[in-house]
Amino acid sequence: MSSAWESLTVDAQDPARLARWWAEALGYQVVTEKPDEVEIRPAADRLPGLVFVPVVAGKEGKNRLHLDLRPDDQEAEVERLVDMGARHVDIGQGSVGWTVLADPEGNEFCVLRQRGD
Repeated sequence: MSSAWESLTVDAQDPARLARWWAEALGYQVVTEKPDEVEIRPAADRLPGLVFVPVVAGKEGKNRLHLDLRPDDQEAEVERLVDMGARHVDIGQGSVGWTVLADPEGNEFCVLRQRGD
């Protein structure tokens, strides 16, 4: 028996706002929007999705799970995401080949180099 990856759930103080931010960042679309859940996917019939659910408390500490993005042009993508509201963060990564950013609610994610670099 095996399982298929359906979605990743993200706690958010403003789920609709954060879902829209990630939809724009990833080129996804909002497929479900309810007061207690907003889901984005690459397309309505494609998985996996990201599901954003409301929480009262803000984020504390480093994420234990994060997304890695691999764009065609790392530098241009970092600039685009920062222009959208992401910010550079230092989680102790030192000198590495990826850039660590945080989304508008502080969730860390990495922007990797192009394959072969």
